[in-house]
Amino acid sequence: MGSNDNLENLVRSGGLKAEPPDHKECEGLLNSAMDRLKDAHSPALSFASRFDLAYNAAHALALTAMRLQGYRSDRRYLVFQCLVHTLGLSKTQVRLFALCHERRNLAEYEGYMDVDETLLAELVAATDTLLPLVQQAMGAGK
Repeated sequence: MGSNDNLENLVRSGGLKAEPPDHKECEGLLNSAMDRLKDAHSPALSFASRFDLAYNAAHALALTAMRLQGYRSDRRYLVFQCLVHTLGLSKTQVRLFALCHERRNLAEYEGYMDVDETLLAELVAATDTLLPLVQQAMGAGK
């Protein structure tokens, strides 16, 4: 089963919606991700700020990859899980984003922020790796 088949299965199950790509939307998401990722590298910011910036940059990039394929999801975690199909990331890479999603939810909804500098460094590095893949996909989509 190809990646597109997997994404189409998610449409049938209601996890994704088919929606034609919008290049202007994707450019906006990419620019937002680049700004946030740049700021996430700033050691002058607090851990919570850098984590939030890196997580949201990763989400914007993952959403851009999904939108370029012609899909949308209201479920943030699904945008990360679909990176296996939208950009060919490994399940190990996706698990890091899933863990960061869980940590983000704990901070956002329960007020608990686990300060883990190693995880933050891994998130920033993984998002740094994700950026050129999305940029390449954007170029291919023109």
